[in-house]
Amino acid sequence: MKKILILVGLILSSCSEASIPDPAPPIITPEPAGEVQYFGQLKVADGKLTDSEGEPVILRGVSFGWHNWWPRFYNTSAVKFLKSDWNANLVRAAMGVGPEGAYLDNPEFALQKIKAVVEAAIAEDMYVIIDWHSHELYPEDAKAFFIEMAQTYGDNPHVIYELFNEPDYETWEEVKAYSEEIIAEIRKYDPDNLILVGSPTWSQDIHLVAQNPILNQENIMYVLHFYAATHKDYLRERAEKAVLEGLPIFVTECAGMEATGDGPIDTASWNAWLSWMESRKISFATWSIADKDETCSMLLPAASSDGNWTESQIKPWGAAVKKALEKNLE
Repeated sequence: MKKILILVGLILSSCSEASIPDPAPPIITPEPAGEVQYFGQLKVADGKLTDSEGEPVILRGVSFGWHNWWPRFYNTSAVKFLKSDWNANLVRAAMGVGPEGAYLDNPEFALQKIKAVVEAAIAEDMYVIIDWHSHELYPEDAKAFFIEMAQTYGDNPHVIYELFNEPDYETWEEVKAYSEEIIAEIRKYDPDNLILVGSPTWSQDIHLVAQNPILNQENIMYVLHFYAATHKDYLRERAEKAVLEGLPIFVTECAGMEATGDGPIDTASWNAWLSWMESRKISFATWSIADKDETCSMLLPAASSDGNWTESQIKPWGAAVKKALEKNLE
């Protein structure tokens, strides 16, 4: 009888141990996914672009191609996709000014396209550069255009004005005088949004600007453009010197291939430029959302006008830009 009781006890003990569940694994809360940030009212302080609290920030984004040649991408859906899928916090609306079919020939169409991008960017809490995309001076036309833009959008801190895309053969004194006139008109209606001023020789002679900047104006920065396979150490060293002298720089157009917009991507030079911009907290827009048969156009003709681009519709330069924009999630 005693042996039977001992056996029953052993059985019950075994069953009891078997019924105790293993300890639950610890609950691991995943890291929150990064978000494309909006920084509020932008300001320029100590040669840097800052947020509404005065902290230095970088805007990273893309430029649309000339509106008169690639108008199909100038729409709300494309802007939304550039934020949600490409992680851009900046778009640049490149309004062609002089060539046939551009603003001077058809201002109504130009304004329709530019306003579509501007209003989509505002709705998405993205920054948007309104770019007077010209290589020549048209002071009276520019003045009228920027007055309308400032009157319409001056209350939105998302908006940035680029006064002259790429002066080519104008001197800095000519560009400076033109810019001062346009700034004065904008400031009548918009006292504080960021204004970007071009520099001579396709916005590369930033050293001339550093020697004689515009005085007594707040929230202005100076434009630098580069194409990494053409513009290498010499231009970066020139820009670095200007930055050290306190000149606030904004790169509104850049890419990894030759200045023609074609040829192979110089990955080493592009990465060197990226590293420099990150180290100096310099904002940039890459060129361009277009489907031309050239290296710098990021999309193939099969790409939809409205975004939702698949990997097979994005050219290698577009893929490189998407990779660079991932920094906006950090």
